Amino acid sequence: MTDSDRAFLDAQGRYMAEQGYAEPPITGDEVATLLGFLERQRATFAWNVGGLDAAGLRATLGSSAMTLGGMLKHMARFEDDMSNEWLLGRGQLPPWNAVDWDAEHDWDWRSAAEDTPAELYAGWREAVARSRALFAVALAAGGPDRRALGITDDRGEAPTARVILLNMIEEYARHNGHADLIRESVDGQVGHDPPGAAS
Repeated sequence: MTDSDRAFLDAQGRYMAEQGYAEPPITGDEVATLLGFLERQRATFAWNVGGLDAAGLRATLGSSAMTLGGMLKHMARFEDDMSNEWLLGRGQLPPWNAVDWDAEHDWDWRSAAEDTPAELYAGWREAVARSRALFAVALAAGGPDRRALGITDDRGEAPTARVILLNMIEEYARHNGHADLIRESVDGQVGHDPPGAAS
């Protein structure tokens, strides 16, 4: 392992130290509860994928081509799309806007193998930071009933911020299940919650 790999792994470990493991408030309002559950899923994801080198991030399990690195890149795109594109109706951010998603619907998953661990971890952390900031502004202005500006259903109705947040929680929960299994196959790490989480 190189010095830059060690420095990178130290930086990823600091994510959990700085962010901690969020416990949703048991008496909070709706927004605090939704955000609390989202942060819990993000923290679990950070723990599941954290501190691995390139080989660990490229490991597969069984016949699946899914990797933890691909998951990091996919969730970075998901964070940006939900906040910037769906919620605010803005165009897709780089590098996502340069991809022909109809032709390469799994580009984020496949292209992750070409990225370094530092790029994958930083890309996800930066997307989470952007998403947190955009949701904070939108929720402060319109609460959970604020309508999305960038997407409608087949009846032309825009979802609420509440629905988008629940969609984000669902996507993290789904992939945390995948990450649990892949991570255990890489180095034996198991458990439901990161160390230090409230039991």
